[in-house]
Amino acid sequence: MFLLHLYTTTTMAPTTSTFLSLLIGSILLPQVFSSKAEKKNVLFIVIDDLRPTLGCYGNKIMITPNIDQLASKSIRFNNAYVQQAVCGPSRTSFLTSRRPDTTHLYDFYSYWRLAAGNFTTLPQHFKENGYFTASVGKVFHPGRASGFTDDYPFSWSVPAYHPPTEEFKMAKVCPGNDGKKHMNLVCPVDVSSMPMGTLPDIQSTEHAKMLIKEIISNKSKPFFLAVGYHKPHIPLKYPKRFLDLYPISEIKLPVNHVYPPGLPSVAWDPWDDLRRRDDVKKLNVSYPYGPIPEYFQKLIIQSYYAATSYMDEQVGHLLSALDEHDLANNTIVSFVGDHGWSLGENQEWSKFSNFEVAVRVPLMMYVPGLTTNHGPTKKHFPFKDPLKYIKASSLVYHPNDSTENAFNKQSDWHYKKKLTIQLTQKKTAELVSDDLVELVDLFPTISELAGLFVPSLCPRNSSQVDFCTEGVSLVQLIKESVELKTNEKKKSHQNWKLAAFSQYPRPSDTPQHNSDLPKLADIKIMGYSMRTVKYRYTEWVAFNRSQFGPNWNNVHAKELYFHDLSEEGENHNRANDVKYQGLVKKLSKKLHDGWRAALPQHLLL
Repeated sequence: MFLLHLYTTTTMAPTTSTFLSLLIGSILLPQVFSSKAEKKNVLFIVIDDLRPTLGCYGNKIMITPNIDQLASKSIRFNNAYVQQAVCGPSRTSFLTSRRPDTTHLYDFYSYWRLAAGNFTTLPQHFKENGYFTASVGKVFHPGRASGFTDDYPFSWSVPAYHPPTEEFKMAKVCPGNDGKKHMNLVCPVDVSSMPMGTLPDIQSTEHAKMLIKEIISNKSKPFFLAVGYHKPHIPLKYPKRFLDLYPISEIKLPVNHVYPPGLPSVAWDPWDDLRRRDDVKKLNVSYPYGPIPEYFQKLIIQSYYAATSYMDEQVGHLLSALDEHDLANNTIVSFVGDHGWSLGENQEWSKFSNFEVAVRVPLMMYVPGLTTNHGPTKKHFPFKDPLKYIKASSLVYHPNDSTENAFNKQSDWHYKKKLTIQLTQKKTAELVSDDLVELVDLFPTISELAGLFVPSLCPRNSSQVDFCTEGVSLVQLIKESVELKTNEKKKSHQNWKLAAFSQYPRPSDTPQHNSDLPKLADIKIMGYSMRTVKYRYTEWVAFNRSQFGPNWNNVHAKELYFHDLSEEGENHNRANDVKYQGLVKKLSKKLHDGWRAALPQHLLL
């Protein structure tokens, strides 16, 4: 108990490494690397609010050289979907491999071990199989959703580390041209002027690198290290130098930036999380639909991009630690976003919906010996500085100017060189899968890749089953992708999941101030959404809070969007069009049949 107390009270201090070394040496039995040490390590990277707006996903504006480098040595999944587009439920879902109706978590206010079942988690599985497991930053959603301990000691060998600067995430630290500090949405900062002279993600990177060094120096067990980065989660607070990468003149609004025709009001999220910020309050945007003025939309998009590049820098420093300690050839790296984020598409912002931009995420996996065949002395992840992709002078931004002058005055934005990007002009990923996959697939996939026992498929009522999965391992899919690339063949037919499933709760048919995150007692309607290769189909139905399931006989609204070449962006709901009623009926049956009926049947025989 003394050692655990020592760890908890000293992780914020300059002498952390000394105490951490003592702790790891005490908890982990030092051993010479033997057959057990040949097990692959796992680096599990989770990014908050990250949509696939990355260079490796074909975005020609984004500068993400370190993530792109990881993608070039990984398999990149182009169609990966979360089970609910909000942090707590999504993370609980993919870390337990159970869907929200099984975990009984749709908000932040319950702990699955008490509310649903004593479900084994992904890191717990590794811990129980001899791994040292550690959490840095935001992995589980902190607070009640993870038992106020980030699920320690079940999932982790040591208490989870949270950077001490997290406490300032709702503080007034954003500089304004009035000389005062504000709690803004758009918040480029001088890092040295921030509380403690740093930012949370920087602290997380430093701690994770130190932890890796200490584990290696103690020649301890193989490790499962989970690192969660906050950016680009709001507030969009990041080192202001990253603004130089994205001239405001280069920022474009999405094509479908208006309210979609035929959208049912129950589907709308009024983005209350943005409205609580000082700079957004000043805009006096009408409730619940807005829109936000176009100039400020561009500022949000610009800062989302800048915050993403800042996060890429931290990922680069973290990955370079694998090379530094000769771990790249024996470490599986999984990189995933916990859900997407709307950047003005359909006049929406934030997450809290079933739109494609909210539930589709980047997912890539680096597996030495499978996704890459580089030799043991090869440096896999040399750090790449995102800021070296453009040379620009300093930039002046007036965050409290709520007029178009904030970006129209050329005197406010000084650039010496036009933005040029080379990495994103070519596809960097060597392995790509277009198949539909879900984040509940992560648990069985990483288990199989590491040689651990793979959980079997959960029964329909799994509340008493600690160890099972509501996903499927993607290892066969990865191996098929390797084979197809090696033989330069194209996949001739879809033989994986027939659909991916997501859901989102609402307290009413019309937007109100708890529409974004209603508590369980307030949920009256659940939107069940199904993404197939060509369509997204959603039904908003009455929700049974005691049974944690839908009443398909009480339908409040329907949505149908086409995802083929004829229409992009979910910009027109076709569910009520007469000519598509046959299709609606067919998709409705598939939705009601549920995720089990959409699994790869050849894997279930």
